[in-house]
Amino acid sequence: MQRARHFLVISFEIAILSALILAARCANYRDVFIGRNICFTDADCYARMTRVRMCAQHPGIVLRHHAFENFPQGTTPHTTAPLDYLILSLSILLRPFTANAIDLAGALISPLLALAGGWFLWWWSRQMRFRFRWALLLLYALSPILVHGTELGRPDHQSLLMFLVVIALGAEWMSQTTVSSVAWGLAMWVSLYEPLILFAVVIVVRLLQDRHLLFARERRRGWICFGAILLIACAIERRAPSLSIFHSSEIFRNWSRTIGELLPVSPLNPIWFSWCGYLIVIAPILIWLGYRNKTLPLFILIVFVVSYGLTIWQARWAYFFVSIFAIALPSLLESIKSRAAVWIAFTLSILPILREWDGKLWPNEPQFTAAAERRRESIELRELAHELLSPDTHPFLAPWWLSPAIAYWSGQPGVAGSSHESLDGIAESARFFLAQNPQDALEILRRRGVVTVVSYDADRVAANSAAILATQIPAHPLCRSIDRTPALAPRFLVLVSQNGTGKIFQVANNR
Repeated sequence: MQRARHFLVISFEIAILSALILAARCANYRDVFIGRNICFTDADCYARMTRVRMCAQHPGIVLRHHAFENFPQGTTPHTTAPLDYLILSLSILLRPFTANAIDLAGALISPLLALAGGWFLWWWSRQMRFRFRWALLLLYALSPILVHGTELGRPDHQSLLMFLVVIALGAEWMSQTTVSSVAWGLAMWVSLYEPLILFAVVIVVRLLQDRHLLFARERRRGWICFGAILLIACAIERRAPSLSIFHSSEIFRNWSRTIGELLPVSPLNPIWFSWCGYLIVIAPILIWLGYRNKTLPLFILIVFVVSYGLTIWQARWAYFFVSIFAIALPSLLESIKSRAAVWIAFTLSILPILREWDGKLWPNEPQFTAAAERRRESIELRELAHELLSPDTHPFLAPWWLSPAIAYWSGQPGVAGSSHESLDGIAESARFFLAQNPQDALEILRRRGVVTVVSYDADRVAANSAAILATQIPAHPLCRSIDRTPALAPRFLVLVSQNGTGKIFQVANNR
């Protein structure tokens, strides 16, 4: 009877946790499953899915060059093979259930990684015998920033990184050094940026604590696994790691200001409450108590502080900061002896998180209208992209944030892209849309071999292009005439199709 009761408790906990994780991450299903179409949430996701489609067409290929963006030069991307083939493997499992297995796999991969991470944290927190482990699990399941990083329709490498970093830190805390080393090695294969910095912090702290610890006999197997994974990664990828995120060019700085993940987050920004709850205010006190009472390992404390500072620098670090905060939370709360006081405080602290969810699940009229408009635009942009389908290569020029989606749906290469490796093409597209002299615009099209131009809302294109080039919007930019008065467009641009979202122009005399 006791064993049956124990099994029921475990089953109930896992079911509740799984339901919370999946419900939160699939709350945006209306924006992803639109009619019979599957749409992705970010431009980068379409670039990732273009890679997956190419891997499906040529099994075993490792993509080291993107010809579908920054045409005709292309790019040498920072993305690597593991997530490509993870999505492709999931699509193979889904083939008996859907005719659109690749798109469905791309939509589901991040929520499934979040679910796997939640199961690991459930098991790990039980092994650690935390009194307040459900504070960790609830924050992991509901924090809006963690949900954003692993939401439905977002096949981005951040979701895989979060999963691997959580395992690495949890295993390191448990002294499961082999598991930790494998997780760090795989994370650095996926991206040699955030994991490398976090790993370096952990190693430095461990060395300061005990300079012999890292080379102890029990860690040898872990180091062998870690080194083997990196050697395999180098052998498969066969290219040097990209550090282009540290660009210092003016175009990069201008472009990065339009990317939410690259913007700084002020310590006084109330968004911290929406991510972590009010407990973030007293976190320094809880950290000091936890360290004094030896309930919190020093390496977790330092990684927590470092990731906080990095989040202030770039918002993209929030995925890791909040994950680390969630991992540390049960240990931080151990300093408070009263269970009732802890749960009352925790319940009150997550009110900002619940308010955030209230706004998402029951949007006001302007938010509801804006969401409906985005869904309409997604469908109409896809319809325009299908107009470009052809067995021949017909490069196109479009606003940079729309280019990956158009490239994915049309199979044609674009001048622009959404990655920092496509900055040359992004700048060229901005110059084209702001051009006042038709001859300047035609020269860009000839230089890039463009066959078709896709126009979009003139105000948004002009504002973004001006921001990219750090210039004023001219009196008569080309984007305004081709969007609002296509009959008056330059003679080398011939309107061939249009709908409520955009227009397609055929380029004449582009030689």
